[in-house]
Parts: sequence; structure tokens; C-alpha cells
Amino acid sequence: MNAWPQGYGRSVLEEVDSTLSEAARIAPDLAGPAWILAHRQTAARGRRGRAWSMPAGNFAATLVLPLAEAPGQAALRSFVVSLALHEAFVAATGRADAFALKWPNDVLLRGGKVAGILLETIAIQARMSHLAIGIGVNLATAPEARAVEEGALRPVALRSELGVSIDPEAFLDLLAVAYARYEEQFTRLGFAPIRTAWLAHAARLGEPITARTTREEFHGTFVDVDAQGQLVLETAQGRVSIPAGDVYF
Repeated sequence: MNAWPQGYGRSVLEEVDSTLSEAARIAPDLAGPAWILAHRQTAARGRRGRAWSMPAGNFAATLVLPLAEAPGQAALRSFVVSLALHEAFVAATGRADAFALKWPNDVLLRGGKVAGILLETIAIQARMSHLAIGIGVNLATAPEARAVEEGALRPVALRSELGVSIDPEAFLDLLAVAYARYEEQFTRLGFAPIRTAWLAHAARLGEPITARTTREEFHGTFVDVDAQGQLVLETAQGRVSIPAGDVYF
């Protein structure tokens, strides 16, 4: 097993309300980046306040990072984490062909959702000081289909889809090592190489998709992710760049 990455803290909790909430509590006392893993969450949450189901044996962790750049640049770390997750899955299963990355922040396994990412900023004394990256992975069990919103991809689990069982702490070790390497690349070289690597694993690139924002719905061909991390669609009305939203296949 690869050694734990130097400079990163590691905290494993049996139970917590949410690793994202725990990140906000401990951020003022952190000297550097830190991972928080919980075996049980009593108040897990997903994007836009949606509930996040966490059956036993699944993975729930948050990476807390000091915020050293503008929020827009920091938000590109959703792509950094996606790549690290992809690498951790391949290391755990040996099945690179089974996984794909879905804009803006999901990992797919055989077309179903196996992992999700949620970014939040943490303020200390009215100053944005840290970025919290929450990660949920269906290692053992997938939530029931009725637990997700209508039109969303079916939830899948690593164990049932590929017959691979891995403990959450062992998965954290794989993920942390992969993340540290991509983070170093992102810090040193910027978003360009991360974007190129992400697009190499992108789901439905070159195919028709639907993207929904809080106000509009777009139908078009997924042609790119631009230098700002925006989804680029070729629509009947021309090329459209979407900074935030949900994608449906």
C-alpha cells in the first residue's frame, strides 16, 4: 500500500452528523489540509441541500483545504477530486473500462452513479478561509432508486456491480494518495492538464445530453469543458457555456 501523503491530516470517526459539518468545526485549528472519514453520518447532505443516503459500509469523507486562491479557481478542484476518485476506483478494481466522469462532479460505474462530490467554503471571522470537499461513495450498497430525484441516474455500488469489496479506510488511503498527486499538479501547472485528463474519462462526450440550471434547460451535444470548468454544449441555437447545473442523459 502506498504511504499516506505527507502534510495531510487523517481523522477517522465512528459517527458524526456530517463530515462537512465536522470540517467547518475543526477548520480554525487546522495547520494544513486534512481528511475526515466517518463510518456513519446522521445528517449527511448532497448538492443543493438534498439528503444523501449512506447505508452501512459506504464511504463518506471530507477533505479540508486552506483556501489560497479565488473561489472560482478553488472550485476547479471538483475535477481534481473526480480524477483522484477515478484512479482510486481503478486501483481497487483493475477495471478502468467500467468508470467514467460526469460533469460537474459525479463518478459513474457502468452508467450508474457510484460517487458524488460536494464543495463548500468555510468562513472564519467573516473571511473565506477553507474549502471543504465532501465525497460519498457507494462501496457496499446503493440507495434505493426511489431515494433519488426523478430523472437522476440509478445509484449503483462497487460490490454489487463488480463484486469488489473494500473497506472505507482502505479506500481513503487509495484516494488520498491519488488526490495529493493531482493536487500538486494542479497547484504547479494549473487547470489545463487536469482538464485534459478529465475529458479523457468524460461520460457522453460528443453525444446529446440535457443540462438544467436553476432557470433554464438546454439540449445539445456535449463538446467540451472550457478553461473555467464550464460545460460546453452545441445546441440548435449555437454554442452554450454552462457554469453550473445538472446533467441528464
